[in-house]
Amino acid sequence: MAYDIIVIGGGITGVATAYELARKKAGRILLLEKEFVTAGSSGSCAAGIRAQFGSEFNIGLMKRSLDKFEGLAEELDYPADLIGLWQGGYLVMTYSEKEWDNLKSRVAVQRSLGVMTEILSSEEVKARWPSVNVEGSFGATFHQRDGHADPFYTTFAYTKAAERLGVEIRQWSMVVALVKEGERIRGVRLADGSVIEAAKVLVATGAWTHHLMKTIGLEIPLAGERHEILITEPVERAFDPMIISFSLGYYIQQRPHGSFIMGLPPEKKHAWYDPKEFDISPTWRFMERMSQAIGRFLPGFKGLSVVRQWAGLYENTPDAHHILGPIEEVPGLYIAAGGSGHGFMIAPGMALPLAEWILGEPLSYDVTRLNYKRFARKEFVIEPAVVG
Repeated sequence: MAYDIIVIGGGITGVATAYELARKKAGRILLLEKEFVTAGSSGSCAAGIRAQFGSEFNIGLMKRSLDKFEGLAEELDYPADLIGLWQGGYLVMTYSEKEWDNLKSRVAVQRSLGVMTEILSSEEVKARWPSVNVEGSFGATFHQRDGHADPFYTTFAYTKAAERLGVEIRQWSMVVALVKEGERIRGVRLADGSVIEAAKVLVATGAWTHHLMKTIGLEIPLAGERHEILITEPVERAFDPMIISFSLGYYIQQRPHGSFIMGLPPEKKHAWYDPKEFDISPTWRFMERMSQAIGRFLPGFKGLSVVRQWAGLYENTPDAHHILGPIEEVPGLYIAAGGSGHGFMIAPGMALPLAEWILGEPLSYDVTRLNYKRFARKEFVIEPAVVG
């Protein structure tokens, strides 16, 4: 039986867009996930949410996303305590005069767009959060509405809401190829060889997107890269914000129940394009590096026991922005991938304009700059505020 739209990918981008399409009564919608909902990057992320970006595009989009997160439990009719929105803020530390000047210039852009970020001296940081080591820092910025949410339950909330609106969701249904008829998209081929037809197909498969596009001869500049995270035993509360540094690459946050979640970018940059190469095994070296970092930035917390360590894939693009929208060479084919570590936080704000784009409606937020053709035109949408 043919569908109007097939969405490939059970991460938050796929399920949130399916939900928005269903709200617009876009017809019969099928979402296919190769394993289970949140099995990919959405379920591996640190779940941070921040509007403190550098590009006007991301700042504006994340302001929309923050608004969305704050009303998400009510909108999706899901328990707020499970979605777990915690707005303890983001504290962005700087360690050079140049970085400090750049960060302050970004605050001016953020404020112009309605994101009321504070500028704090190192002394002010120490006064507000005494456990943070400010030695060597030049100052920091802080935005109270930033924070985190539970990536699993947030995605599950979208999933349940989409199903109530009639979206069919099939887990353990691996798409191995896209299928064309002439130049137009016809549907998808599953691992069992069956073909499911649809007038439109959205590929929202994270690091797997490059491989799927190759099945119809398209090269998309998107690669997987392993990033590791760990979480510690819970201890007495020390601070609320996510503490990050773009130059040193660390992020450390104490969750509401007392555990610390933290990460660092990989020592050596790598790019995996083929799923057979994807490696998300945790490493002992990361544990060593993270232990050294926590000893430096939070010296009062040496000796914490690690409860869990894991790895997931960033889906990186050349300019650290998503690739979004129609594939012009294949009418009916759309893409939404390349979050470069920010997919979870951006998805709630991005899903509606993406759904509008797919349906040919006026866009509530102009995301057309993220069309994949920008790379051939060298029109990069640079995002400087990236950890890793």
